[in-house]
Amino acid sequence: MPYLVRLYIKQVAIGYAISAAFVTMLLYFNVANLWHLVTHVNVGWIAVLMLWIFNGIVFAGVQFALSLPRGHGEDAGSGGKRDALPVLLAEPVPITVRPHSRRPR
Repeated sequence: MPYLVRLYIKQVAIGYAISAAFVTMLLYFNVANLWHLVTHVNVGWIAVLMLWIFNGIVFAGVQFALSLPRGHGEDAGSGGKRDALPVLLAEPVPITVRPHSRRPR
């Protein structure tokens, strides 16, 4: 399996685990009286499932986006030193100024 696919699956699993912890904390701390709403309705589990899935999509996307710039993969660490950037020196440019002529109005 390609490395990027393995990385994506791993980051999605981590994102959904974070989502599960987040939804658990929302219910435990009874944010916006969510625990009462979920437990006193016969289909409250659907609301919890939807909350977990939709937060999982967000957290998985963020987790994957944050993992990409880290430089994982087979070629990680194989980068060399950057070339020195050229330094541009400012040089004065001679400008000839003509006297301003007045026009009659």
